[in-house]
Amino acid sequence: MRILYFTRADSVHDQRFLAALAESGHEGFVLRLHPGNFPTPGSVQVVEWGGSQSQLSESDIEPLTRELEQILKVVQPDLVHAGPLQDLAFLVARTGFTPLLSMSWGFDLMHDVLVSPDAAEKARFALGHSARLITDAHCSAAQAVRLGFDPEKICIFPWGVDLSHFTPVSARVRGTIWRERQGWGNKRVLLCLRSWEPNYGVDVLLRAFIEASKKDDDLRLILLGDGSQRDSLLSILEQGHVNDRVFIGGRVPNQDLITYYGASDVYLTPSHVDGSSVSLMEAMACGLPSITSDIPANAEWIAEGQTGWLFPDGDDHALAQLLLQISSFDLPAAGTRARKTAEKRADWQRNKQLLFLCWEQALTSIKGGSQ
Repeated sequence: MRILYFTRADSVHDQRFLAALAESGHEGFVLRLHPGNFPTPGSVQVVEWGGSQSQLSESDIEPLTRELEQILKVVQPDLVHAGPLQDLAFLVARTGFTPLLSMSWGFDLMHDVLVSPDAAEKARFALGHSARLITDAHCSAAQAVRLGFDPEKICIFPWGVDLSHFTPVSARVRGTIWRERQGWGNKRVLLCLRSWEPNYGVDVLLRAFIEASKKDDDLRLILLGDGSQRDSLLSILEQGHVNDRVFIGGRVPNQDLITYYGASDVYLTPSHVDGSSVSLMEAMACGLPSITSDIPANAEWIAEGQTGWLFPDGDDHALAQLLLQISSFDLPAAGTRARKTAEKRADWQRNKQLLFLCWEQALTSIKGGSQ
């Protein structure tokens, strides 16, 4: 089978899907909306085109659709795997190509369609021309159904993590060294590596950390990542006078994150919008309990008091109160349960077999004359 994987640019998720495509035995191609020098497995062929240097605009749609039509004629894929819904799957749908396997990236169904009628209409159009839909969370699948998509055509599976790399032992070995060098050996260390973008609520965490730090001198925060909110977030830290309790590490390669998971006692994700968070799964695989916002996707992973704790989305005071209770929590027991949950549900080696099955189902649905 000739499979064209159509994505925006490159991410850890894209790398994981492309690696799976490379080892699947299918002939793989990748087309990226945003041009760039991105890592690609040797057996996957990069398709060059003009694309777009920025977010897809209304004026881009018509010329990119025409260009995409020509690419499809040249590549002649048996299947196109494309997402997010409102831009890439939408563009493929406009060409009339079948079979289209659309993939939700979480924010497209859990945020964009709820705040923009145009985004909802584009998603509905893409879904209406899709043979199958891949999503990583039940809440995203439910939203697709509300938009009129057939639930029998949805492939739901977490995108998963490498359980042989992200392990409690390897994380602790590396993390303990880092923690001692930092002088935080006897502190309570929190970790957040969500992007510094509005969807991820890092500002909520910082306000909560500042409030809690006034009552607990032993709290420390590892803050990784970067993004468009950089200036405002750094300003919050500066005004809160907690810079000496926060390690700011910037963007860290995925393979190196294990050090920071191992250096931490609790992982935090205050996101307002999400699918099944890969970083949350990585933390669980490393035996870390988590404190997360109570959005539906997080609630699918965190069993209250068992693998972590939930706080009302956007409520920095409630989060601060949780941070102050950390010393009373049985963190090792919660971490052990978190690892077991990851082993059961977040194993990419097993979950990617569902990806292969979804490819086959999408192709078979067209051959069988139904969509």
